[in-house]
Amino acid sequence: MSAVLRELLELLELEKIEENIFRGRSQDLGFPAVFGGQVLGQALSAASRTVPDDRSAHSLQAYFLRPGDATHPIVYTVDPIRDGGTFTTRRVVAVQHGKAIFSMSASFQAPEEGVEHQATMPPDVPGPEGLPSDLELARAVAERIPEPLRTKFVCDKPIEIRQVDPVNPFAPRPREPRKYQWLRAAGELPDDPAVHKYLLAYASDFGFVGTSMLPHGLSFWDPHMQIASIDHAMWFHRDFRMDQWLLHVMDSPSASHARGLNRGSIYTESGVLVASVAQEGLIRRRS
Repeated sequence: MSAVLRELLELLELEKIEENIFRGRSQDLGFPAVFGGQVLGQALSAASRTVPDDRSAHSLQAYFLRPGDATHPIVYTVDPIRDGGTFTTRRVVAVQHGKAIFSMSASFQAPEEGVEHQATMPPDVPGPEGLPSDLELARAVAERIPEPLRTKFVCDKPIEIRQVDPVNPFAPRPREPRKYQWLRAAGELPDDPAVHKYLLAYASDFGFVGTSMLPHGLSFWDPHMQIASIDHAMWFHRDFRMDQWLLHVMDSPSASHARGLNRGSIYTESGVLVASVAQEGLIRRRS
């Protein structure tokens, strides 16, 4: 396991400071605001710590209420709303400086058999082998990245991402609002399924909102754009491992009123659908 992956796991594990109350450090990615995926992963980690061992997360719905402060820790309070015969529900609120910055509801289920079907993974998507990593792509345009952020973008990453047909963020051209990216943890992980789920929740936010910007030739680095996640929903369908390659298939069916809707389907390399994701993001033009 790489040092940066070990640090991420420690970041997502959280410190228990009281019954149903946890504290997490904030990750410095070079921006003043906290990365949304960090709060998602930590909130799911906090909720998972309060449910029986035989119940696993199957869905979450979250709202990003205020920008988080990357220089301060975050306190997560877990409300044990319901413990049913099959399903367990938790509500999590993330607090910084006395104000809620994030809220999430998550549902957990005991093992149960049922009918099965799934959408088929898109055919002819190139595999991860031979594709450049996001780290390699960042190094290729390092001179365009502002100096305060450069070292954060060209260092080792805990999650390796390889995009199919990547876009140059400093010279974007309008294209179809669909993209594919492979992702996996940078090292072997423990067998605990909860760890793999909150790591995937963390990674599911990488590049997601940018899908709705593709038809307009816009990117995160455009100084005239204000970009932020508004909400995030996720459904876990089947078991998976984050230390094996997963394909995130993303598309955007709509953008309007300074908001872009993004959808994602996450498959194993063999084509098993393991999770679905949806997010609406703020894509606001600033003067």
